[in-house]
Amino acid sequence: MSSFSRRLGWTLVVISLLLHIFTVYCYSRQPDRFAAFTVMPIWLWGGFGLLLSSVAFYFLRASLSLIMTGVWAITLLVGADEARVLANFGKSPPLPGQAELYEGKPVLRVLTLNCAANFEKNSFTYGDPSIDIAAWQPDIVLLQDILPNQVRQIADVLYGGRGDYRAHLTNGIVTRWKIQQEVRDPTRRDEQVTILCPNGEKIEVVNVHLLTAATDLRLWHKSAWTDHRTNRAIRMRELSVTRAVLKKTTNFPETPTIFGGDFNSPASDIVHRQLGRDFVDAFAAAGTGWGDTFQRRFPILRIDLIYATRHFVPVRCRVVASKNSDHRMVVADFLTVPAVSP
Repeated sequence: MSSFSRRLGWTLVVISLLLHIFTVYCYSRQPDRFAAFTVMPIWLWGGFGLLLSSVAFYFLRASLSLIMTGVWAITLLVGADEARVLANFGKSPPLPGQAELYEGKPVLRVLTLNCAANFEKNSFTYGDPSIDIAAWQPDIVLLQDILPNQVRQIADVLYGGRGDYRAHLTNGIVTRWKIQQEVRDPTRRDEQVTILCPNGEKIEVVNVHLLTAATDLRLWHKSAWTDHRTNRAIRMRELSVTRAVLKKTTNFPETPTIFGGDFNSPASDIVHRQLGRDFVDAFAAAGTGWGDTFQRRFPILRIDLIYATRHFVPVRCRVVASKNSDHRMVVADFLTVPAVSP
């Protein structure tokens, strides 16, 4: 092997190592100045690092390249959000129709979907998702990017006029039970309602739609890094305000609460760490299959999530494609403590 080949092999290994160090730092610490880097899934950068170390081994037989390849593989298994479902091996997904009992106990079924409404034409951009939602017979539905008349339309299809709903700006909450009260802020599209269940128990439900994510991936431009940093900071503030309102208007965290919607932030993003102490991510705890929700045809980001407080135990969760949205919907089944009868 020529000296040039050896130097090239070592160079590729070193670049792969430096990329690994930088990637682990960014995804573990989530510094705002590198938000443009972490907005993409970790396996994108891991794939590039694996490519470098694999080329170094296959063509150049560089020493340590196999070790670097193994380090990347372990990092992706531990760090990739998509790998979390490996811990849920053996769990069953929710199935269409009425939610099945879990170990003989009734479950609460929650669904969230960004409906991608066309506000100028007062219509759905990709078609009416009512039938797709109704196929799962959910008890509670969180809707984003939707008009008030469309929220009512979905409620009628799901429950034949016997359910209840609230619409606020471009969000909506639909349920088969009674909504007792609503908290709304005209300056924010997030909404919060109190649902009264048949057994007298109350559930607080928060439906969020955080600021649309920055999309400039021209990382060679300084403006892209600035835009992503600013964009994330706004979503952090939005979620912080929503949490503050929840705590002010309820006995949180003692109040049973479902918290979900379109966060416009990958599940690994630091934005979600605000909820980590008080909530459980339903998909991370009980999800099966590919969990990314955007974009529908080739989903690489899990930005639509359903969280729950300790009063709920996620037992089944999956992501479902609908041709009537550019997002995939999330369906989650929960055991309740104490149990809420459907």
